[in-house]
Amino acid sequence: MTRISIPRRRLIQGAAAAIALPSSFAALAQAPTRQLRIGNQKGPLNILKSRGTLEKRLAPLGVAVKWTEFNAGPVQLEALNVGSIDFGDVGEAPPIFAQAAGAPLAYVAATLPRPRSEAVLVPKGSAIKTVADLKGKKIVLNKGSNVHYFIVKLAEKHGLSYSDLNLVYLPPADARAAFEKGSVDAWVIWDPFLAAAQQALDAQLLADATGVVGNRGYYFSSLDYVAKNPDVLAIAVEEISKLDVWSAANRSDVAGELATLWGLPKPVADATVQRLDYGTTAITKAILAEQQKIADTFFSLKLIPKKINVLEAAGAGVA
Repeated sequence: MTRISIPRRRLIQGAAAAIALPSSFAALAQAPTRQLRIGNQKGPLNILKSRGTLEKRLAPLGVAVKWTEFNAGPVQLEALNVGSIDFGDVGEAPPIFAQAAGAPLAYVAATLPRPRSEAVLVPKGSAIKTVADLKGKKIVLNKGSNVHYFIVKLAEKHGLSYSDLNLVYLPPADARAAFEKGSVDAWVIWDPFLAAAQQALDAQLLADATGVVGNRGYYFSSLDYVAKNPDVLAIAVEEISKLDVWSAANRSDVAGELATLWGLPKPVADATVQRLDYGTTAITKAILAEQQKIADTFFSLKLIPKKINVLEAAGAGVA
């Protein structure tokens, strides 16, 4: 038998390389190989972002987190449709418009109802005293947002038809400017814009959504992302749920953090937080039935171009 001789120096070098391999593999395992691009509005997700707890949970899985803030739900879902984000928070109406437009939407989780967080505002001293007085008046709102469905159902409850409403569509910042100048008669808006207008402009609350609509929030993703990254989304929802539990028991602290993050006075954040019911729940058939009702209402009013089946956006299934 022929014996192969290997120089001692090469043996030492080979052994050192072999010892180094495990740490190299570990470094590769920790390097980001996936991402979670989050689109969020002014809300509780701002705190999750500032604390960095989600990033810490996802780092061992090689998932990098990127955040982008939007001023309303419809633009978030436009971003989802073009593949710019993977996850976000939104009101109840925007997913209907998005699904009707062919967006690859998937419902991931839902909040508890929060009807006090959206309302119709009128200027101080306005002649509008009841919802019925809105007939023919200029009402500004963000088209396709949660407040769109709210004004439809509020009008219906008070004997007005959709055709009785003179709606002007503007995003929140422009809507506030129009409201402040007196270019419109009423503004349908959500917190914290709602609380800020009440406190800074002395705007008067004509009606909130209590007894009219639930105004749930939804956490969404794309059907493809849900299929490929269920572990990532499960951790995201778990971290949101943890934050909800803490927030419900520490409202003043929540308001303090949000005031700093939003650059708004603490009383505005206090009012916003006090109107919220904290809690995250799984998507159920009952919750999707709520969404189907909204979709059918919008189709009957010709606000969406086709009838949709909300169950097609159920993602990984429903409870």
